Amino acid sequence: MDVDLHALNRRGFLRGTGLAAGVGIAALAVPGISGAAVAVPRIYSCDEWAARPPSDTLAVLDHPANRILVHHIASANSTDYSRAHAFQICRDNQADHMDNNTWADTGQHFTISRGGYSLEGRHGSLDTLRSGNKIVRAAHCPGQNENAIGIENEGLYTAVEPPQAQWKALVVFCAYVCKQYGIPVEEIKGHRDFYNTECPGEALYAKLPQLRKEVALALKR
Repeated sequence: MDVDLHALNRRGFLRGTGLAAGVGIAALAVPGISGAAVAVPRIYSCDEWAARPPSDTLAVLDHPANRILVHHIASANSTDYSRAHAFQICRDNQADHMDNNTWADTGQHFTISRGGYSLEGRHGSLDTLRSGNKIVRAAHCPGQNENAIGIENEGLYTAVEPPQAQWKALVVFCAYVCKQYGIPVEEIKGHRDFYNTECPGEALYAKLPQLRKEVALALKR
């Protein structure tokens, strides 16, 4: 069952709450995060946001991911939280990666918009995530592209923190990825842990211990 956080928000279930405050998915009348019942976030596929086809064949590796790397796009901190904007961010990001970086496709596996929408980045990432035992070779971090799931967060987080909708979506998404691949929460890292970069920004990087804590709590529910 896919869980649409935006539908839940519209019904007011998430108003004034947070996963860190002890409000779990189970309390929101959706599958609890425990055992095999980890909630599956609604993830929009490449087809749904009208991605361009890759310019070359993308390698699917026959082993699971063992790490999550958190990134920020370093894009404007838009106040357009719509799904249409999230789709456009993905198209813009793909164009930058393919046309300017000359990569075969979007570099990261997944993207989370400031409005809290979760989207597939590199083609094939959604299918391999669902399999739990394969990963698409990516281009989000040298030395980590064959083993780490790269998650780009829309925005620039050098001085400000992500909005709550994006943060909640990131927690739920990371919990799902950890469950699918058996990744320990200690392996939720930042881009800068493995490459000389400011990414994911000082403010978001400082929140990674909190992210690991909230994901761990989610996995125990």
